[in-house]
Amino acid sequence: MATTTTTTTNLSALFSNSSSLSIDSNNNKPSLHFLQKTRFLPQNPTFFLPHKQIFTVSSKNPISDFFSHKEIYPDASFLIHDDDDDDKPREECGVVGIFGDPEASRLCYLALHALQHRGQEGAGIVAVNNNVLKSVTGVGLVSEVFNESKLDKLPGESAIGHVRYSTAGSSMLKNVQPFVAGYRYGSVGVAHNGNLVNYKTLRDELEDNGSIFNTSSDTEVVLHLIAISKTRPFFLRIVEACERLEGAYSMVFVTEDKLVAVRDPYGFRPLVMGRRSNGAVVFASETCALDLIEATYEREVYPGEVLVVDKQGVKSMCLMPHREPKQCVFEHIYFSLPNSIVFGRSVYESRYTFGEILATEAPVDCDVVIAVPDSGVVAALGYAAKAGVPFQQGLIRSHYVGRTFIEPSQKIRDFGVKLKLSPVQGVLAGKRVVVVDDSIVRGTTSSKIVRLIKEAGAKEVHMRIASPPIIGSCYYGVDTPSAEELISNRMTTDEIRDYIGCESLAFLPIDSLKKNLGNDSQNFCYACFSGKYPVEPTEHKVKRVGDSKDDGIYGKFELIDGGWVQAAPKKVENAL
Repeated sequence: MATTTTTTTNLSALFSNSSSLSIDSNNNKPSLHFLQKTRFLPQNPTFFLPHKQIFTVSSKNPISDFFSHKEIYPDASFLIHDDDDDDKPREECGVVGIFGDPEASRLCYLALHALQHRGQEGAGIVAVNNNVLKSVTGVGLVSEVFNESKLDKLPGESAIGHVRYSTAGSSMLKNVQPFVAGYRYGSVGVAHNGNLVNYKTLRDELEDNGSIFNTSSDTEVVLHLIAISKTRPFFLRIVEACERLEGAYSMVFVTEDKLVAVRDPYGFRPLVMGRRSNGAVVFASETCALDLIEATYEREVYPGEVLVVDKQGVKSMCLMPHREPKQCVFEHIYFSLPNSIVFGRSVYESRYTFGEILATEAPVDCDVVIAVPDSGVVAALGYAAKAGVPFQQGLIRSHYVGRTFIEPSQKIRDFGVKLKLSPVQGVLAGKRVVVVDDSIVRGTTSSKIVRLIKEAGAKEVHMRIASPPIIGSCYYGVDTPSAEELISNRMTTDEIRDYIGCESLAFLPIDSLKKNLGNDSQNFCYACFSGKYPVEPTEHKVKRVGDSKDDGIYGKFELIDGGWVQAAPKKVENAL
């Protein structure tokens, strides 16, 4: 069951610890809270993996050289994942904003359902009614956080919503967005998809000047920057704040009379604009959200653009000088739904083509093509069609397995995978099987899947991966492990093949990926495949081993502060 509370207060503090609040701009009363956080600094990035002896990392990714590789974790048991969904990159957030519809909060609720795949740890909606911003947030799925009575408490013609995983900040209730802040000129709510690479620097500066933070989310920095800005009107405060930000952000803001959408100059994360038949303007992370609420897709919010919506219409302005876009290519590989249009391209068509490329460049004699559901299905269809081999459902996914489960006292091997995936023996027995998946991260789940298929009687298993090898962590709003945990960062393709136990393994070549993207190829970010970052983490920080597993609900309290560690300074070569 979702964790929510419903209270209403008036305050001008940047945040309240309650999960439901309202701010009346005519009666702001300060109420400040402060949470002292404990930092946990792990040492010694050598660790255990299932079925492997302890080893020391050899990295292909230069940013991971910030780590020392000479010592051993005293306790590496936390690296063994019971939840096999952790062996995928996770999109961190989905956002939606609606202006000019009398059922704005209910439409937000439906749009968040459509974006549920982008975040399943928390959800929230802020609606505006009679110049009052009211918020309801909770931990859990959208259907668990909201019901009829909660939506009845969110009247008004404008609203923003958010679903989340966590990158910077844990998923404790106080970190669930949208956030609402009161400042001397009014109130503002914000929902953010992305990650700020200079968050710590900005937070330290703000705290030195007296700002008090209530969360461990990087989004809170944005509201503090807006609050201290002296520019007017309001949207210029947003512009001024965003000029200080580095990294990825697609954000929607709501005030008493405006809805504002903004996207960072590189356009890392998607954000689209649509319109309903009654003229209501809608912003969302993906077009699938527009489809559900019968809004017509108009266009993307351009990188570096600020769109201001009020009763006078929609105004567009440039946030800052244009840079070459660096849109996240993983939106087309894994994150977005196949029925979405992302960065102006059909996700379905992209994945289908990736499968065709694999069939052309990495053919193998086989009897059947299957997918690792659900994200591998479209690429598998493309592979099967190009190879002239039948596609069948060899693995059936259960959609009713929660995060936690009770295992019998007599341990079952690969229990987590078997709960989620069931092999179809009639499809697999005695067959040479091609298995198409979207990516390999740690490799732990892939090895279990191969074993599961072989136990069902498959004669051969050939893995085909519809993405290039992942060798770098993401710093732009995707929950990836540290570079040390990425199997492609420390093993060759042949070594990975032996590790996961298949007869052959092939990845989508990055050159073929770029060729398929054509003239747009230079507009995408490939940092997770190359280790070359469009915006370097300016604070010289890297993700630590085990970081992506902490969610703030089930993890250790010491890990609450966002999973960052101070990196060693870069070595400077002797000029002589």
